Amino acid sequence: MSELGGAVSDTGSRTRTRRDDDEDFWPADRSERSGSRRKLLIAAAVVVVLAVAAATAFFLLRDGETAAGDGRPVPTVYTPGDADPGTAALKLRSADARPLNAGEVFTPQAKSVGYKTYSFSLVKSEISTDCKSVTWGSRLHGDLAKYNCTQVVRGAYVSKDKRHVGQFIALNLDRQEGADQIVQYLGQGATSGFVLPLRAPGVEGFGAGFSAAYGQAYGHYAVVVWVQRAGGGKPASLNEMIDVSIPVEKPADFVWGRLSLLDGATGAGR
Repeated sequence: MSELGGAVSDTGSRTRTRRDDDEDFWPADRSERSGSRRKLLIAAAVVVVLAVAAATAFFLLRDGETAAGDGRPVPTVYTPGDADPGTAALKLRSADARPLNAGEVFTPQAKSVGYKTYSFSLVKSEISTDCKSVTWGSRLHGDLAKYNCTQVVRGAYVSKDKRHVGQFIALNLDRQEGADQIVQYLGQGATSGFVLPLRAPGVEGFGAGFSAAYGQAYGHYAVVVWVQRAGGGKPASLNEMIDVSIPVEKPADFVWGRLSLLDGATGAGR
């Protein structure tokens, strides 16, 4: 199998699209990534949509050996999604002012998660109020300040069979514009930056080798799920990374809890 072809985008990042001889690696034209966590609450068996068809999707790829060695890890493949329209009521933090806490994000249901044959356990979690200290990149730091980032939530996951590891990340910004902007450019170029993975037993060296991440804005929250095979080996196809990312995204259900509280407060005021 030949290497993927590539070109440098106007953002300075390396972008690569699928070649015909990489057919087995890239996902088929089917819906597997989350486009709305709300549907997972409505029907646990329903997998919600992020388009990954080769004709419409762009994947940002980097050389795996540069991912963690310089202290500035980035995923090999990063796929940003559009802001979830179902969370428009959360577009301003002023309507959702209470800070996130570990209990509402990493609930008992989010500590042991699974999808298909993959089962994960949360091995460590952390909520940082100094957003700059757990991220890198001048552009990201600039926007974290511009959109008044107050929290970075991180959780590290290890699969039951120890073959996969994952990171859940949520950034608390003051408005959806900032969340969406950050999600769209993360990892694109040397100064754009990324969130540092949470170090924990079983996830040492996370970010080295091959990894994939998926980002989406939910109101004023930017959520990123970052996964890889333990040790950074290249997966058989990106479908494997998509499937692995779905359970690791479970903590994002906090968004729907926030929406319910907001709906309740609005109803009580009528």
